[in-house]
Amino acid sequence: MYRRHFIAAASAAAMLPALPAFALDEAGAERLINALVGDINGVIASGRSESAMFRDFERIFARYSDTSYIAAYAMGVDGRRASNAQKRAFSDAFQGYIARKYGRRFREFIGGRLEVKGVRKVKNWFEVETTAFLRGESPFAVTFHVSNRSGRDLFFNMFIEGVNLLLTERTEIGALIDRNGGDIDTMISQLRGLG
Repeated sequence: MYRRHFIAAASAAAMLPALPAFALDEAGAERLINALVGDINGVIASGRSESAMFRDFERIFARYSDTSYIAAYAMGVDGRRASNAQKRAFSDAFQGYIARKYGRRFREFIGGRLEVKGVRKVKNWFEVETTAFLRGESPFAVTFHVSNRSGRDLFFNMFIEGVNLLLTERTEIGALIDRNGGDIDTMISQLRGLG
Protein backbone atom coordinates (compact mmCIF):
# COMPACT_ATOMS: atom_id res chain seq x y z
CA MET A 1 0.00 0.00 0.00
CA TYR A 2 2.70 2.46 0.99
CA ARG A 3 4.74 1.53 -2.08
CA ARG A 4 1.75 2.25 -4.34
CA HIS A 5 1.21 5.66 -2.66
CA PHE A 6 4.89 6.48 -3.05
CA ILE A 7 4.88 5.62 -6.78
CA ALA A 8 1.70 7.66 -7.34
CA ALA A 9 3.16 10.66 -5.50
CA ALA A 10 6.44 10.39 -7.40
CA SER A 11 4.59 10.19 -10.73
CA ALA A 12 2.52 13.26 -9.86
CA ALA A 13 5.66 15.19 -8.84
CA ALA A 14 7.35 14.26 -12.11
CA MET A 15 4.51 15.93 -14.03
CA LEU A 16 4.93 19.28 -12.23
CA PRO A 17 6.77 21.99 -14.19
CA ALA A 18 10.49 22.13 -13.49
CA LEU A 19 11.41 24.98 -11.16
CA PRO A 20 14.86 26.28 -10.26
CA ALA A 21 16.18 24.71 -7.09
CA PHE A 22 16.90 28.09 -5.53
CA ALA A 23 15.60 31.57 -6.33
CA LEU A 24 18.23 34.20 -7.01
CA ASP A 25 19.03 36.31 -3.96
CA GLU A 26 21.59 38.96 -3.01
CA ALA A 27 24.14 36.37 -1.91
CA GLY A 28 23.78 34.46 -5.20
CA ALA A 29 24.14 37.61 -7.29
CA GLU A 30 27.22 38.65 -5.31
CA ARG A 31 28.70 35.15 -5.60
CA LEU A 32 28.29 35.20 -9.38
CA ILE A 33 29.96 38.60 -9.78
CA ASN A 34 32.74 37.72 -7.31
CA ALA A 35 33.52 34.68 -9.47
CA LEU A 36 33.31 36.78 -12.65
CA VAL A 37 35.55 39.48 -11.17
CA GLY A 38 38.01 36.81 -10.00
CA ASP A 39 38.26 35.40 -13.52
CA ILE A 40 38.61 38.86 -15.09
CA ASN A 41 41.33 39.79 -12.58
CA GLY A 42 43.08 36.50 -13.37
CA VAL A 43 43.17 37.31 -17.08
CA ILE A 44 44.30 40.89 -16.40
CA ALA A 45 47.19 39.62 -14.26
CA SER A 46 48.15 36.77 -16.63
CA GLY A 47 50.42 38.81 -18.90
CA ARG A 48 49.20 36.79 -21.90
CA SER A 49 49.05 38.17 -25.44
CA GLU A 50 46.09 40.25 -26.55
CA SER A 51 44.65 37.48 -28.74
CA ALA A 52 44.96 34.94 -25.88
CA MET A 53 43.27 37.39 -23.50
CA PHE A 54 40.40 37.88 -25.95
CA ARG A 55 39.87 34.09 -26.10
CA ASP A 56 39.84 34.04 -22.30
CA PHE A 57 37.35 36.93 -22.16
CA GLU A 58 35.09 35.17 -24.67
CA ARG A 59 35.01 32.10 -22.41
CA ILE A 60 34.27 34.34 -19.43
CA PHE A 61 31.38 36.09 -21.21
CA ALA A 62 30.00 32.73 -22.37
CA ARG A 63 30.14 31.39 -18.81
CA TYR A 64 28.79 34.35 -16.83
CA SER A 65 26.54 36.36 -19.17
CA ASP A 66 23.11 35.74 -20.65
CA THR A 67 24.54 36.00 -24.15
CA SER A 68 21.35 34.90 -25.94
CA TYR A 69 19.34 37.67 -24.22
CA ILE A 70 22.02 40.32 -24.83
CA ALA A 71 22.33 39.30 -28.51
CA ALA A 72 18.54 39.34 -29.03
CA TYR A 73 18.29 42.77 -27.37
CA ALA A 74 21.14 44.10 -29.53
CA MET A 75 19.47 42.90 -32.74
CA GLY A 76 16.25 44.66 -31.68
CA VAL A 77 13.32 44.76 -34.14
CA ASP A 78 15.52 43.36 -36.93
CA GLY A 79 15.44 40.08 -35.04
CA ARG A 80 11.78 39.65 -36.04
CA ARG A 81 12.67 39.22 -39.70
CA ALA A 82 15.84 37.18 -39.10
CA SER A 83 15.72 33.43 -39.73
CA ASN A 84 16.65 31.02 -36.94
CA ALA A 85 19.94 30.31 -38.74
CA GLN A 86 20.69 34.04 -38.91
CA LYS A 87 19.89 34.44 -35.22
CA ARG A 88 22.29 31.62 -34.32
CA ALA A 89 25.02 33.04 -36.59
CA PHE A 90 24.50 36.51 -35.14
CA SER A 91 24.64 35.23 -31.55
CA ASP A 92 27.92 33.44 -32.30
CA ALA A 93 29.47 36.45 -34.05
CA PHE A 94 28.15 38.82 -31.39
CA GLN A 95 29.74 36.81 -28.57
CA GLY A 96 33.18 37.11 -30.19
CA TYR A 97 32.61 40.80 -30.92
CA ILE A 98 31.60 41.52 -27.30
CA ALA A 99 34.62 39.62 -25.98
CA ARG A 100 37.00 41.63 -28.16
CA LYS A 101 35.35 45.00 -27.53
CA TYR A 102 34.94 44.73 -23.76
CA GLY A 103 38.01 42.53 -23.37
CA ARG A 104 40.01 45.39 -24.86
CA ARG A 105 38.48 47.68 -22.24
CA PHE A 106 39.25 45.26 -19.41
CA ARG A 107 42.77 44.88 -20.78
CA GLU A 108 43.24 48.55 -19.86
CA PHE A 109 42.90 47.35 -16.25
CA ILE A 110 46.32 45.61 -16.34
CA GLY A 111 48.04 46.45 -13.09
CA GLY A 112 44.66 47.21 -11.52
CA ARG A 113 41.71 45.22 -10.21
CA LEU A 114 37.94 45.09 -9.78
CA GLU A 115 36.34 44.84 -6.34
CA VAL A 116 32.70 44.04 -5.51
CA LYS A 117 31.26 46.81 -3.31
CA GLY A 118 27.55 46.10 -2.88
CA VAL A 119 24.35 44.45 -4.09
CA ARG A 120 20.77 45.70 -4.23
CA LYS A 121 17.53 44.21 -5.52
CA VAL A 122 15.83 46.03 -8.40
CA LYS A 123 12.44 44.58 -9.44
CA ASN A 124 13.16 40.92 -10.29
CA TRP A 125 16.92 41.25 -10.72
CA PHE A 126 19.96 42.46 -8.79
CA GLU A 127 22.42 45.28 -9.34
CA VAL A 128 25.98 44.47 -8.29
CA GLU A 129 28.30 47.45 -7.88
CA THR A 130 32.01 46.97 -8.39
CA THR A 131 34.84 49.49 -8.41
CA ALA A 132 37.71 49.46 -10.89
CA PHE A 133 41.08 50.50 -9.46
CA LEU A 134 43.56 51.37 -12.21
CA ARG A 135 47.11 52.58 -11.93
CA GLY A 136 47.35 56.35 -12.21
CA GLU A 137 43.56 56.85 -12.50
CA SER A 138 40.73 57.63 -10.13
CA PRO A 139 38.57 54.59 -9.25
CA PHE A 140 35.34 54.27 -11.23
CA ALA A 141 32.19 52.15 -11.16
CA VAL A 142 31.54 48.98 -13.15
CA THR A 143 27.99 47.75 -12.53
CA PHE A 144 26.44 44.39 -13.42
CA HIS A 145 22.74 43.46 -13.62
CA VAL A 146 22.10 39.84 -12.66
CA SER A 147 19.01 37.64 -13.09
CA ASN A 148 18.11 33.98 -13.44
CA ARG A 149 15.48 34.43 -16.17
CA SER A 150 17.29 31.75 -18.21
CA GLY A 151 17.24 29.26 -15.33
CA ARG A 152 20.85 30.12 -14.43
CA ASP A 153 22.30 33.04 -12.48
CA LEU A 154 23.85 35.24 -15.20
CA PHE A 155 24.53 38.92 -15.80
CA PHE A 156 22.47 40.47 -18.60
CA ASN A 157 23.76 44.05 -18.62
CA MET A 158 26.90 45.91 -17.64
CA PHE A 159 27.75 49.58 -17.17
CA ILE A 160 31.34 50.84 -17.40
CA GLU A 161 31.56 54.41 -16.14
CA GLY A 162 27.83 54.74 -16.78
CA VAL A 163 27.93 53.40 -20.35
CA ASN A 164 25.10 50.86 -20.76
CA LEU A 165 26.12 47.71 -22.68
CA LEU A 166 22.58 46.81 -23.84
CA LEU A 167 21.67 50.26 -25.17
CA THR A 168 25.11 50.85 -26.67
CA GLU A 169 25.11 47.56 -28.56
CA ARG A 170 21.52 47.96 -29.81
CA THR A 171 22.57 51.33 -31.28
CA GLU A 172 25.80 49.91 -32.75
CA ILE A 173 24.17 46.85 -34.32
CA GLY A 174 21.24 48.91 -35.65
CA ALA A 175 23.68 51.33 -37.29
CA LEU A 176 25.68 48.43 -38.78
CA ILE A 177 22.50 46.92 -40.26
CA ASP A 178 21.50 50.32 -41.69
CA ARG A 179 24.95 50.80 -43.28
CA ASN A 180 24.42 47.47 -45.04
CA GLY A 181 20.99 48.40 -46.37
CA GLY A 182 19.23 46.08 -43.92
CA ASP A 183 21.23 43.00 -45.03
CA ILE A 184 21.56 40.85 -41.91
CA ASP A 185 24.02 38.35 -43.43
CA THR A 186 26.45 41.11 -44.46
CA MET A 187 26.10 42.69 -41.00
CA ILE A 188 27.00 39.36 -39.36
CA SER A 189 30.01 38.94 -41.65
CA GLN A 190 31.27 42.42 -40.79
CA LEU A 191 30.62 41.91 -37.08
CA ARG A 192 33.10 39.01 -37.05
CA GLY A 193 35.88 41.49 -37.79
CA LEU A 194 34.82 44.16 -35.30
CA GLY A 195 35.44 44.66 -31.61
